Amino acid sequence: MADKKLFTPAAIGPVTLRNRTIRSAAFEGMGKDNNPTQQLKDYHVSVAKGGVGMTTVAYAGICRSALSFDSQLWLRPEIVPSLRELTDEVHAEGARASIQIGHCGNMTHRSTAGQIPVGASTGINLYSPTIVRGLRKDELKQIAKDFGVAVNTARDAGFDCVEIHAGHGYLISQFLSPYTNKRRDEYGGSLENRMKFMHECMEEVMKAAGSDMGVLVKINMNDGFKSGLQEDDCLKVGKALESSGAHALVLSGGFVSKAPMYVMRGRMPIHTMTHYMPQLWLKYSVRMFGNVMVPQHDFKPLYFLEQARLFRRELNIPLVYVGGVTSRQDADRIIDEEGFEFLQMGRALLNDPEFVNKMKADESHISGCDHVNYCIARMYSKDMACYQHQENLPKGICREIEKILKKNGKKA
Repeated sequence: MADKKLFTPAAIGPVTLRNRTIRSAAFEGMGKDNNPTQQLKDYHVSVAKGGVGMTTVAYAGICRSALSFDSQLWLRPEIVPSLRELTDEVHAEGARASIQIGHCGNMTHRSTAGQIPVGASTGINLYSPTIVRGLRKDELKQIAKDFGVAVNTARDAGFDCVEIHAGHGYLISQFLSPYTNKRRDEYGGSLENRMKFMHECMEEVMKAAGSDMGVLVKINMNDGFKSGLQEDDCLKVGKALESSGAHALVLSGGFVSKAPMYVMRGRMPIHTMTHYMPQLWLKYSVRMFGNVMVPQHDFKPLYFLEQARLFRRELNIPLVYVGGVTSRQDADRIIDEEGFEFLQMGRALLNDPEFVNKMKADESHISGCDHVNYCIARMYSKDMACYQHQENLPKGICREIEKILKKNGKKA
Protein backbone atom coordinates (compact mmCIF):
# COMPACT_ATOMS: atom_id res chain seq x y z
CA MET A 1 0.00 0.00 0.00
CA ALA A 2 1.20 3.49 -0.88
CA ASP A 3 0.83 4.87 2.63
CA LYS A 4 3.16 2.34 4.24
CA LYS A 5 6.55 3.82 5.14
CA LEU A 6 8.74 0.79 5.87
CA PHE A 7 10.39 0.82 2.45
CA THR A 8 10.70 4.57 2.07
CA PRO A 9 14.01 6.45 2.62
CA ALA A 10 14.71 8.15 5.94
CA ALA A 11 17.62 10.06 7.45
CA ILE A 12 19.78 9.66 10.55
CA GLY A 13 21.42 13.07 10.75
CA PRO A 14 23.32 13.58 7.47
CA VAL A 15 22.91 9.93 6.38
CA THR A 16 19.93 8.70 4.36
CA LEU A 17 18.95 5.02 4.45
CA ARG A 18 17.06 3.37 1.59
CA ASN A 19 14.47 2.03 4.02
CA ARG A 20 13.64 1.97 7.74
CA THR A 21 15.29 -1.36 8.64
CA ILE A 22 18.58 -1.69 10.51
CA ARG A 23 20.53 -4.79 11.43
CA SER A 24 20.98 -4.41 15.20
CA ALA A 25 24.41 -4.49 16.84
CA ALA A 26 23.90 -8.07 18.03
CA PHE A 27 27.37 -9.42 18.84
CA GLU A 28 28.48 -11.70 16.02
CA GLY A 29 31.47 -13.36 17.73
CA MET A 30 33.09 -13.44 14.29
CA GLY A 31 36.28 -11.53 15.03
CA LYS A 32 39.65 -13.11 15.76
CA ASP A 33 42.36 -11.59 17.95
CA ASN A 34 40.25 -8.41 18.02
CA ASN A 35 40.44 -8.16 14.22
CA PRO A 36 37.74 -8.53 11.55
CA THR A 37 37.54 -11.75 9.57
CA GLN A 38 36.25 -12.86 6.18
CA GLN A 39 33.32 -14.47 8.00
CA LEU A 40 32.35 -11.14 9.59
CA LYS A 41 32.49 -9.39 6.22
CA ASP A 42 30.52 -12.11 4.46
CA TYR A 43 27.76 -12.00 7.06
CA HIS A 44 27.23 -8.24 6.87
CA VAL A 45 27.38 -8.26 3.08
CA SER A 46 24.73 -11.01 3.06
CA VAL A 47 22.45 -8.83 5.20
CA ALA A 48 23.05 -5.90 2.84
CA LYS A 49 22.16 -8.11 -0.14
CA GLY A 50 19.07 -9.13 1.81
CA GLY A 51 17.69 -5.61 1.56
CA VAL A 52 18.40 -4.01 4.96
CA GLY A 53 18.66 -0.23 5.07
CA MET A 54 21.76 -0.29 7.27
CA THR A 55 23.79 -3.06 8.86
CA THR A 56 25.56 -2.49 12.19
CA VAL A 57 28.87 -4.16 12.95
CA ALA A 58 28.61 -5.11 16.59
CA TYR A 59 30.55 -3.95 19.59
CA ALA A 60 33.98 -2.51 18.82
CA GLY A 61 36.15 -1.45 21.75
CA ILE A 62 37.48 2.11 21.65
CA CYS A 63 40.71 1.09 23.43
CA ARG A 64 42.40 -2.02 24.85
CA SER A 65 40.70 -1.79 28.25
CA ALA A 66 37.31 -1.70 26.49
CA LEU A 67 37.54 -5.32 25.30
CA SER A 68 35.69 -8.27 26.84
CA PHE A 69 36.57 -11.02 24.33
CA ASP A 70 39.17 -11.82 21.71
CA SER A 71 36.35 -12.15 19.16
CA GLN A 72 35.37 -8.49 19.57
CA LEU A 73 36.84 -5.77 17.38
CA TRP A 74 39.33 -3.27 18.73
CA LEU A 75 38.72 -0.19 16.60
CA ARG A 76 42.19 1.04 15.73
CA PRO A 77 44.05 2.13 12.57
CA GLU A 78 45.51 -1.34 11.96
CA ILE A 79 42.11 -2.80 11.07
CA VAL A 80 40.88 0.10 8.90
CA PRO A 81 41.83 -1.58 5.57
CA SER A 82 39.90 -4.75 6.44
CA LEU A 83 36.89 -2.79 7.63
CA ARG A 84 37.03 -0.67 4.47
CA GLU A 85 36.61 -3.85 2.43
CA LEU A 86 33.50 -4.66 4.47
CA THR A 87 31.93 -1.21 4.12
CA ASP A 88 32.75 -0.98 0.42
CA GLU A 89 30.94 -4.24 -0.27
CA VAL A 90 27.98 -3.26 1.91
CA HIS A 91 27.72 0.04 0.02
CA ALA A 92 27.91 -1.81 -3.31
CA GLU A 93 24.73 -3.64 -2.28
CA GLY A 94 22.92 -0.35 -1.64
CA ALA A 95 22.96 -0.45 2.17
CA ARG A 96 24.55 1.86 4.71
CA ALA A 97 27.09 0.66 7.28
CA SER A 98 27.30 1.50 10.97
CA ILE A 99 29.59 0.31 13.75
CA GLN A 100 28.77 0.17 17.44
CA ILE A 101 31.52 1.60 19.64
CA GLY A 102 31.88 1.46 23.38
CA HIS A 103 33.76 0.44 26.49
CA CYS A 104 32.83 -2.70 28.43
CA GLY A 105 33.88 -1.31 31.81
CA ASN A 106 33.92 -4.03 34.46
CA MET A 107 32.84 -6.90 32.18
CA THR A 108 36.27 -8.23 31.28
CA HIS A 109 39.47 -9.78 32.67
CA ARG A 110 43.06 -8.63 32.96
CA SER A 111 44.18 -11.05 30.23
CA THR A 112 41.82 -9.47 27.70
CA ALA A 113 41.85 -5.83 28.82
CA GLY A 114 45.59 -5.71 29.51
CA GLN A 115 44.97 -4.31 32.99
CA ILE A 116 42.73 -4.71 36.01
CA PRO A 117 39.16 -4.22 34.77
CA VAL A 118 37.86 -0.71 35.41
CA GLY A 119 34.41 0.65 36.03
CA ALA A 120 32.45 3.45 37.60
CA SER A 121 33.32 2.17 41.08
CA THR A 122 35.76 -0.17 42.78
CA GLY A 123 34.37 -3.58 43.69
CA ILE A 124 33.87 -7.09 42.40
CA ASN A 125 32.01 -8.10 39.26
CA LEU A 126 30.60 -11.48 40.29
CA TYR A 127 29.49 -12.30 36.77
CA SER A 128 33.01 -12.24 35.31
CA PRO A 129 34.13 -12.79 38.20
CA THR A 130 36.90 -10.26 38.74
CA ILE A 131 38.10 -7.40 40.91
CA VAL A 132 37.23 -4.00 39.44
CA ARG A 133 39.00 -0.68 39.97
CA GLY A 134 37.07 2.58 39.90
CA LEU A 135 38.28 4.97 37.19
CA ARG A 136 40.22 8.10 38.08
CA LYS A 137 39.05 11.46 36.76
CA ASP A 138 41.98 11.80 34.40
CA GLU A 139 41.19 8.37 32.95
CA LEU A 140 37.59 9.43 32.32
CA LYS A 141 38.80 12.38 30.25
CA GLN A 142 41.00 10.06 28.19
CA ILE A 143 38.22 7.54 27.59
CA ALA A 144 35.94 10.35 26.42
CA LYS A 145 38.65 11.39 23.95
CA ASP A 146 38.99 7.75 22.87
CA PHE A 147 35.32 7.82 21.85
CA GLY A 148 36.05 10.78 19.58
CA VAL A 149 39.10 9.10 18.09
CA ALA A 150 37.01 5.97 17.43
CA VAL A 151 34.47 8.02 15.46
CA ASN A 152 37.25 9.33 13.23
CA THR A 153 38.61 5.80 12.79
CA ALA A 154 35.12 4.61 11.83
CA ARG A 155 34.96 7.33 9.20
CA ASP A 156 38.35 6.25 7.83
CA ALA A 157 36.98 2.70 7.58
CA GLY A 158 34.05 3.87 5.46
CA PHE A 159 31.24 3.70 8.02
CA ASP A 160 28.32 6.07 7.56
CA CYS A 161 27.21 6.02 11.20
CA VAL A 162 28.38 5.09 14.66
CA GLU A 163 26.22 3.67 17.42
CA ILE A 164 27.39 4.68 20.91
CA HIS A 165 26.72 1.93 23.44
CA ALA A 166 25.26 3.63 26.51
CA GLY A 167 23.09 0.73 27.64
CA HIS A 168 23.16 -2.92 28.75
CA GLY A 169 25.55 -2.36 31.66
CA TYR A 170 28.54 -1.27 29.56
CA LEU A 171 30.74 1.55 30.90
CA ILE A 172 28.52 4.57 30.17
CA SER A 173 25.58 2.56 31.51
CA GLN A 174 27.65 1.65 34.59
CA PHE A 175 28.00 5.36 35.33
CA LEU A 176 24.31 6.03 34.74
CA SER A 177 23.01 3.20 36.93
CA PRO A 178 22.87 3.53 40.72
CA TYR A 179 23.50 -0.22 40.84
CA THR A 180 27.08 0.17 39.61
CA ASN A 181 27.86 3.84 40.34
CA LYS A 182 28.74 4.29 44.03
CA ARG A 183 31.07 7.24 43.49
CA ARG A 184 31.15 10.17 45.91
CA ASP A 185 32.66 12.74 43.55
CA GLU A 186 30.99 14.83 40.85
CA TYR A 187 30.48 11.68 38.73
CA GLY A 188 28.29 9.98 41.35
CA GLY A 189 25.23 10.61 43.46
CA SER A 190 22.42 12.40 41.61
CA LEU A 191 21.37 11.38 38.11
CA GLU A 192 22.73 14.69 36.82
CA ASN A 193 26.14 13.78 38.24
CA ARG A 194 25.94 10.21 36.92
CA MET A 195 25.27 11.60 33.43
CA LYS A 196 28.43 13.74 33.51
CA PHE A 197 30.67 11.05 31.98
CA MET A 198 28.08 10.40 29.26
CA HIS A 199 28.01 14.11 28.42
CA GLU A 200 31.82 14.22 28.16
CA CYS A 201 31.84 11.23 25.82
CA MET A 202 29.06 12.69 23.67
CA GLU A 203 30.83 16.02 23.40
CA GLU A 204 33.84 14.27 21.87
CA VAL A 205 31.64 12.06 19.67
CA MET A 206 29.61 14.91 18.20
CA LYS A 207 32.72 17.01 17.60
CA ALA A 208 34.34 14.14 15.71
CA ALA A 209 31.16 13.24 13.81
CA GLY A 210 31.02 16.71 12.27
CA SER A 211 28.60 17.15 9.38
CA ASP A 212 29.02 13.80 7.62
CA MET A 213 28.61 11.02 10.23
CA GLY A 214 25.34 9.85 11.71
CA VAL A 215 25.31 9.25 15.48
CA LEU A 216 22.95 6.78 17.14
CA VAL A 217 23.03 6.07 20.88
CA LYS A 218 21.77 2.81 22.39
CA ILE A 219 20.14 3.43 25.77
CA ASN A 220 18.21 1.49 28.36
CA MET A 221 14.55 2.18 28.97
CA ASN A 222 14.92 0.14 32.17
CA ASP A 223 17.90 -1.71 33.64
CA GLY A 224 15.67 -4.71 34.24
CA PHE A 225 15.91 -5.00 38.04
CA LYS A 226 14.81 -2.99 41.08
CA SER A 227 18.15 -1.47 42.08
CA GLY A 228 18.89 -0.23 38.57
CA LEU A 229 17.61 2.66 36.47
CA GLN A 230 13.85 2.77 35.96
CA GLU A 231 11.83 4.32 33.12
CA ASP A 232 11.57 7.84 34.55
CA ASP A 233 15.33 8.29 34.92
CA CYS A 234 16.01 6.56 31.60
CA LEU A 235 13.69 9.06 29.96
CA LYS A 236 15.75 11.89 31.47
CA VAL A 237 18.84 10.27 29.97
CA GLY A 238 17.08 10.17 26.60
CA LYS A 239 16.17 13.86 26.83
CA ALA A 240 19.76 14.73 27.74
CA LEU A 241 21.03 12.85 24.68
CA GLU A 242 18.48 14.60 22.51
CA SER A 243 19.89 17.92 23.75
CA SER A 244 23.45 16.70 23.10
CA GLY A 245 22.80 16.60 19.36
CA ALA A 246 22.58 12.83 18.87
CA HIS A 247 20.77 11.99 15.65
CA ALA A 248 18.78 8.95 16.86
CA LEU A 249 18.27 6.79 19.94
CA VAL A 250 18.06 2.99 19.97
CA LEU A 251 15.61 1.98 22.70
CA SER A 252 16.65 -1.14 24.58
CA GLY A 253 16.96 -2.37 28.17
CA GLY A 254 18.69 -4.70 30.60
CA PHE A 255 22.16 -5.40 32.01
CA VAL A 256 24.03 -8.25 30.34
CA SER A 257 25.85 -8.97 33.62
CA LYS A 258 22.71 -8.89 35.77
CA ALA A 259 19.61 -9.40 33.61
CA PRO A 260 20.83 -10.61 30.19
CA MET A 261 17.55 -12.13 29.04
CA TYR A 262 15.73 -8.88 29.79
CA VAL A 263 17.64 -7.60 26.76
CA MET A 264 16.82 -10.47 24.41
CA ARG A 265 13.91 -12.41 25.96
CA GLY A 266 13.13 -16.07 25.81
CA ARG A 267 14.79 -18.83 27.77
CA MET A 268 18.57 -19.17 27.95
CA PRO A 269 19.58 -22.72 26.92
CA ILE A 270 21.92 -23.42 29.82
CA HIS A 271 23.13 -26.80 28.58
CA THR A 272 23.92 -25.34 25.16
CA MET A 273 25.71 -22.35 26.67
CA THR A 274 27.92 -24.51 28.89
CA HIS A 275 28.61 -27.01 26.11
CA TYR A 276 30.61 -24.37 24.23
CA MET A 277 32.41 -22.90 27.25
CA PRO A 278 36.15 -23.71 27.17
CA GLN A 279 36.76 -23.21 30.93
CA LEU A 280 35.78 -26.31 32.90
CA TRP A 281 35.24 -24.44 36.19
CA LEU A 282 32.85 -22.02 34.48
CA LYS A 283 31.11 -24.77 32.53
CA TYR A 284 30.12 -26.73 35.63
CA SER A 285 29.40 -23.68 37.77
CA VAL A 286 26.91 -22.38 35.22
CA ARG A 287 25.37 -25.83 34.78
CA MET A 288 24.67 -25.95 38.51
CA PHE A 289 23.60 -22.34 39.08
CA GLY A 290 22.78 -20.98 35.61
CA ASN A 291 19.03 -20.90 36.07
CA VAL A 292 19.54 -18.79 39.20
CA MET A 293 22.26 -16.59 37.68
CA VAL A 294 20.25 -15.88 34.51
CA PRO A 295 16.70 -14.70 35.34
CA GLN A 296 14.24 -15.80 32.66
CA HIS A 297 12.03 -13.39 30.73
CA ASP A 298 9.50 -14.87 28.33
CA PHE A 299 9.62 -13.84 24.69
CA LYS A 300 6.71 -12.20 22.94
CA PRO A 301 6.66 -10.20 19.70
CA LEU A 302 7.39 -6.48 20.17
CA TYR A 303 8.31 -7.06 23.82
CA PHE A 304 9.72 -3.55 24.37
CA LEU A 305 6.79 -1.72 22.75
CA GLU A 306 4.93 -0.68 25.89
CA GLN A 307 8.03 0.95 27.35
CA ALA A 308 9.09 2.45 24.02
CA ARG A 309 5.75 4.26 23.68
CA LEU A 310 6.63 6.42 26.69
CA PHE A 311 9.82 7.57 24.96
CA ARG A 312 7.95 8.16 21.70
CA ARG A 313 5.48 10.42 23.50
CA GLU A 314 8.15 12.45 25.28
CA LEU A 315 10.97 12.75 22.72
CA ASN A 316 11.21 14.47 19.34
CA ILE A 317 14.49 12.85 18.25
CA PRO A 318 14.26 9.98 15.71
CA LEU A 319 13.81 6.71 17.60
CA VAL A 320 14.86 3.20 16.62
CA TYR A 321 12.62 0.44 17.96
CA VAL A 322 14.31 -2.88 18.77
CA GLY A 323 12.87 -5.98 20.42
CA GLY A 324 10.85 -8.82 18.92
CA VAL A 325 10.13 -7.69 15.36
CA THR A 326 9.21 -11.03 13.79
CA SER A 327 7.04 -10.19 10.78
CA ARG A 328 6.14 -7.62 8.15
CA GLN A 329 3.00 -6.94 10.16
CA ASP A 330 5.14 -6.12 13.23
CA ALA A 331 7.38 -3.86 11.15
CA ASP A 332 4.50 -1.91 9.61
CA ARG A 333 2.92 -1.47 13.02
CA ILE A 334 6.14 -0.05 14.52
CA ILE A 335 6.63 2.47 11.70
CA ASP A 336 3.09 3.39 10.63
CA GLU A 337 0.98 2.97 13.76
CA GLU A 338 3.44 3.56 16.60
CA GLY A 339 5.43 6.36 14.92
CA PHE A 340 9.01 5.10 15.25
CA GLU A 341 11.31 6.23 12.47
CA PHE A 342 13.36 3.02 12.27
CA LEU A 343 13.44 -0.54 13.58
CA GLN A 344 16.33 -2.87 14.38
CA MET A 345 16.40 -6.64 14.09
CA GLY A 346 18.98 -9.19 15.20
CA ARG A 347 17.82 -12.79 15.45
CA ALA A 348 15.46 -12.53 12.46
CA LEU A 349 18.40 -11.54 10.24
CA LEU A 350 20.66 -14.21 11.69
CA ASN A 351 18.01 -16.79 10.89
CA ASP A 352 17.59 -15.37 7.38
CA PRO A 353 19.72 -12.52 5.96
CA GLU A 354 17.06 -12.20 3.21
CA PHE A 355 14.32 -11.38 5.74
CA VAL A 356 13.96 -7.75 4.64
CA ASN A 357 13.62 -8.58 0.94
CA LYS A 358 11.07 -11.26 1.81
CA MET A 359 9.04 -8.75 3.85
CA LYS A 360 9.11 -6.39 0.88
CA ALA A 361 7.84 -9.10 -1.47
CA ASP A 362 5.19 -10.46 0.88
CA GLU A 363 3.27 -8.34 3.39
CA SER A 364 2.30 -11.49 5.30
CA HIS A 365 5.88 -12.76 5.70
CA ILE A 366 6.90 -14.06 9.15
CA SER A 367 10.42 -14.78 10.38
CA GLY A 368 11.51 -18.40 10.67
CA CYS A 369 13.28 -17.65 13.97
CA ASP A 370 11.61 -19.61 16.78
CA HIS A 371 13.55 -17.94 19.63
CA VAL A 372 15.17 -21.05 21.03
CA ASN A 373 18.18 -18.75 21.68
CA TYR A 374 20.78 -21.30 20.65
CA CYS A 375 22.49 -18.35 18.92
CA ILE A 376 22.72 -16.40 22.16
CA ALA A 377 23.89 -19.40 24.17
CA ARG A 378 26.99 -19.82 21.99
CA MET A 379 27.69 -16.20 21.04
CA TYR A 380 30.43 -15.55 23.62
CA SER A 381 32.25 -18.85 23.04
CA LYS A 382 31.81 -19.25 19.27
CA ASP A 383 30.38 -17.27 16.41
CA MET A 384 26.71 -16.40 16.66
CA ALA A 385 24.75 -18.91 14.58
CA CYS A 386 21.18 -20.18 14.24
CA TYR A 387 20.67 -23.82 15.16
CA GLN A 388 18.54 -24.25 12.02
CA HIS A 389 21.73 -23.81 9.97
CA GLN A 390 23.78 -26.35 11.95
CA GLU A 391 24.28 -30.04 11.20
CA ASN A 392 25.04 -32.90 13.58
CA LEU A 393 24.37 -31.01 16.80
CA PRO A 394 25.16 -32.98 19.99
CA LYS A 395 22.22 -34.98 21.35
CA GLY A 396 22.12 -33.00 24.60
CA ILE A 397 21.70 -29.74 22.69
CA CYS A 398 19.01 -31.28 20.47
CA ARG A 399 17.08 -32.43 23.54
CA GLU A 400 17.29 -28.93 25.05
CA ILE A 401 16.10 -27.34 21.80
CA GLU A 402 13.16 -29.74 21.63
CA LYS A 403 12.25 -28.95 25.23
CA ILE A 404 12.30 -25.19 24.62
CA LEU A 405 10.32 -25.54 21.39
CA LYS A 406 7.68 -27.51 23.29
CA LYS A 407 7.47 -24.77 25.92
CA ASN A 408 7.11 -22.23 23.12
CA GLY A 409 4.25 -24.26 21.65
CA LYS A 410 6.22 -25.28 18.54
CA LYS A 411 7.31 -28.57 17.02
CA ALA A 412 10.95 -29.60 16.66
